[in-house]
Amino acid sequence: MMPQEFQAATQCSDTAIERLDIYAGLITKWQKAINLVAPNTLPDLWQRHFLDSAQILDLAPAGTTRWLDLGSGGGFPGLVIAALGMATVHLVESDQRKSAFLREAARAMGLSSVTVHVKRIEALDAAQLHAAMGGAPDVISARALAPLKDLIGLARPLAGPDTVYLFPKGRQAEDELTEARRYWTLPTAEMLPSRTDPAARILLLRGLEPK
Repeated sequence: MMPQEFQAATQCSDTAIERLDIYAGLITKWQKAINLVAPNTLPDLWQRHFLDSAQILDLAPAGTTRWLDLGSGGGFPGLVIAALGMATVHLVESDQRKSAFLREAARAMGLSSVTVHVKRIEALDAAQLHAAMGGAPDVISARALAPLKDLIGLARPLAGPDTVYLFPKGRQAEDELTEARRYWTLPTAEMLPSRTDPAARILLLRGLEPK
């Protein structure tokens, strides 16, 4: 996929494409020192990582302005969401080198909306986070971070009552959802198709409560 194909698929702005082009260049440069993406996916960043991340923006509730991305790694999906114009994006990444990359990428793209938290997810204080974000997150996302039952345990303490959780998952999504229901009450749990992988799914959750 080329940038113009990505733009056609997402209807994003020219500014977003310029930002993502800078991002792609930085990933290629830093990949030599830090494993930001699987090496075999590097030639197809726009499809495998940018579009795969961008597709979940369409699933966010209308009026979403505060986005929390857990275990951001190389910036997926959170930094892509920020590049596409999200007003407030907080990235959580405990690895010092990856956090340094995230900050440099945000700076190079001119994204003043991005804040990077260099700490473990469990160490975040929800009240302090909400104060820094200007309220509870409208959306919490995480990509390839942990099995769903554990991921919910990490994300729920940081959420507000109306937070929507968007978790891209692979071919084991249904099994993970079944396992998570043993530990959590999931009043809203939608399993949506991925635009980039026919075997993958995106889980949309609301109203999570422990059993």
